[in-house]
Amino acid sequence: MVSYPVPLTVGYDAAHGGRWTTLSGGGREWLWHHASPTRDTVRPGDPFVDAGGLEECLPTVRGTPDHGEVWSRPWRVAGPGTLTVERPEFELTRRIAERGGVVVADYRLRAEPGYRFVWVAHALLDVSPDARLDAPAGTRTRLYPDPAPPFDGPWPSPGGVPLDRLGPDDGTAIGAVLLDCPRATVVDGADRLTLWLECDGQPRSTALWRNLRGWPAHMPYHSIGVEPMLGGGFDVAEDVPAAVVPAAGEVLWRLTVSADRTS
Repeated sequence: MVSYPVPLTVGYDAAHGGRWTTLSGGGREWLWHHASPTRDTVRPGDPFVDAGGLEECLPTVRGTPDHGEVWSRPWRVAGPGTLTVERPEFELTRRIAERGGVVVADYRLRAEPGYRFVWVAHALLDVSPDARLDAPAGTRTRLYPDPAPPFDGPWPSPGGVPLDRLGPDDGTAIGAVLLDCPRATVVDGADRLTLWLECDGQPRSTALWRNLRGWPAHMPYHSIGVEPMLGGGFDVAEDVPAAVVPAAGEVLWRLTVSADRTS
């Protein structure tokens, strides 16, 4: 069996939170989409609208505001492939480039020293029921089995739940965070998608949202989120690691996304 790289291309929507709208290569689209016409009309403070793609969540995910402050705001074009969004507490700049078929997103957050935040690349993926998530065995994983309180266990089966299996649908929905896990790979048949987060001096994790038609209760659907994260929990107010702006007043990080295929 031979593995070879698959070049990826990326697209995004500056007017709607800088959302990544496409991540494609080798004849497949990796980003899942949900029909949500209200996504185009959201205003700051509105409840989160799950439209799929990859949403930028900062400075929190499950906290207040829901999924952070930047997904519901237009971002300003600051140069080729570069967008900026400004809030009273911070300024976030992102530059996306395609380098040899690999997508590289460089981020810079400027804020007062000591500012605590969580950032998540909320990527919802279009994968088959046979897909799985490959991460180092034994990785400490925080499970969020709503409405029960979170608890920790070893990957891939914290509390006996085989979280690495991304299907088939079984009527459950659960969130988890793989702590100190900056790299994870989605394996779907012959295709593999790898997400790798680099950042000096900050906690790096991978969040997982595995919704196998278990949410929402009134009209459940299927959605899978594999989400590189700065921090170690969904809410910056939790008693978990958060990213902290150092004395220099800025944090730099890089998200690299690559794909390969076996034959």
